[in-house]
Formats: sequence, C-alpha cells, structure tokens
Amino acid sequence: MSNPTMEDAIDGLRQRREESVFPGKPGSIEKQHAKGKLTARERIELLMDEGTFVELGRLRRAPRATEDGSDKRPFGDGVVTGIGKIDGRQVCVYAQDATVLGGSVGQTHAKKLVDLYKLAWKIGCPVVGLNDSGGARIQDGVGALASYSMLGNVKCEMSGVVPMIGLIMGTCAGGAVYSPATGDFTFMVNGTSHMFLTGPEVVREVTGQETTMEELGGAEINAITGNAHYVDDTDEESLESCKRLLSFLASNNVGKPPRFAAPSFSWDLTDADMELDGIVPVESNKAYDVIEVIERIADDGDFFEIHSRWAANVVIGFLRVNGHSVGVIANQPSVNAGTMNIDATEKAARFIRTCDAFNVPILTLVDVPGYLPGIEQERAGAIRRGSKLFYAYAEARVPSITVTLRKSYGGAYATMGSKQSLNDVNLAWPQAEIAVMGAPAAVKILHGRELLKMIQDGATDVEEKYNELVAEYTRDHLNPYPVAERGWVDRVIKPHETRLELARSLDLLETRRHDPPARPHGNIPL
Repeated sequence: MSNPTMEDAIDGLRQRREESVFPGKPGSIEKQHAKGKLTARERIELLMDEGTFVELGRLRRAPRATEDGSDKRPFGDGVVTGIGKIDGRQVCVYAQDATVLGGSVGQTHAKKLVDLYKLAWKIGCPVVGLNDSGGARIQDGVGALASYSMLGNVKCEMSGVVPMIGLIMGTCAGGAVYSPATGDFTFMVNGTSHMFLTGPEVVREVTGQETTMEELGGAEINAITGNAHYVDDTDEESLESCKRLLSFLASNNVGKPPRFAAPSFSWDLTDADMELDGIVPVESNKAYDVIEVIERIADDGDFFEIHSRWAANVVIGFLRVNGHSVGVIANQPSVNAGTMNIDATEKAARFIRTCDAFNVPILTLVDVPGYLPGIEQERAGAIRRGSKLFYAYAEARVPSITVTLRKSYGGAYATMGSKQSLNDVNLAWPQAEIAVMGAPAAVKILHGRELLKMIQDGATDVEEKYNELVAEYTRDHLNPYPVAERGWVDRVIKPHETRLELARSLDLLETRRHDPPARPHGNIPL
C-alpha cells in the first residue's frame, strides 16, 4: 500500500472539517421543522437564485477556550454568511442558525456579520439578514454585548448607502433588536417570530405583569407599533416578500432601481383609467379607500403596501408606472378622514427618506383635511414631530410628483408635497380643494359677526345669506384654478388621465439632475 500523499492528507482534513460544520444537537433540524420554521440553509436556498450562493467564512470559529484537548467549537459559529444573486442582482445574505448554539451571537459570529456588511459596502449591493437567534452568547460575557455594539456601528455607517433588510424568523431579543431597527425594512412571520427588548420572564419579575412572547413581541404587535414593515404567515412567504421588495430598490445609493417592461401598459385609456372618475366622491365629507386609486394607477394593479397596520390614516408602499419603480404616500380618507397625526407624519417622513436614499421617485396622493387636533397630539410633540415630514420632502432629491385628489387644507398642504417643497410636478383633479380650510369653517370665521348680528336683528334670511357666502367661498377658493394661476399647480387633469400623466412625468424626470451641473461659469451672451 502506497504512503499517503500531501493531497490525501489535505483532503482528509477537509472532509473532517466539512463534516463538523453543523455540529447541532441530534434532532435539532427536526425540532426546527416542527416549529414551522426552515433551517438557515433552507432559507438561503429559497431566497437566492439557484446555484449562485457562495458561502463565506464557512470554517471560521471562536478562538480555543480550553486547553484540555477537547474542542467543541462549531465551525461557522452559528451563522451562515455569503453572497449570491436574487433575480439576477448581487446580494449579500446571512442566516443565523438556531440549530447551532441557538444561533446565539458571540464575537466570531458578529465579526462574520461585520465583514459581510463591509463587503456589501465595497461592492455596492443590498444585505438581507435572516434573524433566528437566542440572543447574546452568555459564554462570551461582555464580549457578546460588545459584538452588538460593533454590528450596530457598522450598520449606522452604511445607512443610506446600500439597502439593509432584516427578516425576523425566530426570536430577536435584547440588544439584538437594534440590528433590524437600524436597517431599512423589517419583515416578520406570524406565530414563529418575536421581537422585544425584554422577555416575558423579565417583565414578570420586574413589573409583576403576566404576558406571553406573542402578546409582548409577536409579529402583529410589532406591525401595529411600526417596528415591522411587513408580516407573512410562513417563512416561504416572507422570503418571497423580501424578493418583491428588492425589485423596487436600487442596489445602492448611486444606482437606479431596475425598470421592468410592463406588457399590460397602454398609452391608450383603459377601463381601469375610466373607473378613476367614479372612485373619489365629489362631496368632501365622504370616505373612500385610496388604495383603489393606487391600484388603478399601478402597472397590472400591483401595489406593495408596507406598514399597513401602523398609522393607517396614511398609506405608503411601492408600485410601478410604465415599469418605473415609484414610492407612494397617500392620505387614507377611510381612516380618521385622512387627517395627519404624529405617527402618520413619522411613517411618511421615514419612507420618503428611504426612497430618496435608494433613488426611487416619490408620488404623493393628497386628500387631507389637516392635522388631527387635540390636547394629546399637542402634548406628544405634534409640532416638533410633524415637522419631520416637511423636512423630508424639502431634503429629497429624487423626482417628486404630487396629485391632489380632493382636499388639501391648512398646514397639511405645506407638508404633503407642495410645489414650495421643491416638488417637480404638481397635478390636481378638477374637484381639488386647496385652501386654508373648508367653506363652512371659513365663513364662520370671516363672516361670523355679520351673521350673528343678522340673527340678533331678527333677520329671516340668515340661512340664505350663509349658503350664499359658502357658495362664494367655494367658487373663489375651493378649486384648483386659483392655485394653478399662481403656478403652484402645473396642470388640472381629469381623474382618468392620471396614469398617463404620471407615466409622461416619470419619463421626463428620468434624467433629472439632483444638483446644478458643475461648470466654470455660464456662457453670457456677449
């Protein structure tokens, strides 16, 4: 028998290491499946284009902790990291492996993640994190806590440079929650994912309150509070939703979102276009669902709403118009009459900044009676927090289009994509009412004393006079034409023309410059 060669020895070592990459406890994979959850590698396989995933750091593990000859350090350290493609576009991905040390985060685990984020920054591609972890690795002591800080720091440095998406597919607790929170989007799965700062046991010990993981940090709770952008029922659905979201975003802050041909798009008016003429009631006090408007504007009626359970009085999400990726912000008259409040302004402002970071044009659909009045809103900082929306619009440099569907009153006019917020194109429907306030309130303020005197004098035509004043104010102020005369509305269009006007505007703005072009000087006509 021949002596083993160096190649034989290396192959043997490689095989032994490969066999020990997944030293999870016996039956751990079966337990994961029994909970309705996929394993880390199964998730990656479903997420990435077939055959494109290249694993990085497969054989990394924590430094040796004992000198007694035993070595139970797992290769990979409980997290799978690598790079591959989703719909043909390069994406970095990691998946915490709950079958290995509970997916707990130690120093090597965190260092793998930091290295992956730095790679994504270098090559300019999104990062998708599949979170399923028991939390900080107790054996690492304060080193595990330092790992969370290290990871959070690199994510804050990369914020707005490449999209960062977190899928909570198990438990995410304690310091771990700040990783998805400092990203751009967070997805959760009903029944199997939980996210909270302190678990039920700690809550019980400190406060005496009895609660469960689902009540404290289940998917629905986090969706209502605004921590989760999107909720699905299974791991598979969540991974598909992640793919769908990525299709609307640029890979980085200097690229453009992919433009997909829309086979169904037509430059002729369609039945869906004509339906827009009847969706929004002319009466300003009647409710309707603004999503019906959005779906008739979107290619194939496809609208990807996010944050649907939080601050539902404003709708945000992504759609395409003639293949262009677009982020939409729309007042929702069917919820609190579409009034803006603190949560709605923060929801919309954050979305605008996200679109601006990744070069997604912004569409604003306006039907707002103003800001929600009340002591509670004022004492919660409505002025300070509401100004975030104005600031977000003013700071955005992506193409921005506003369509006023019906009402645009008071301070809400200024903060909902007005021409003065450096908006590019402002359109309005014929029934649009752009004014300080509605006619009844305005007449009471402007002519209240006059009407009161008529009542005191016993006049019999008070109601007739009141109706006459309301009609006069409506004629002079509650229509888009006085605003168009000032140049603050570019065109008054019929509802059924909206989709085609948006398509033309997006084509026009495709080469829009963000800043004045660099030049030594202008060419004065000497």
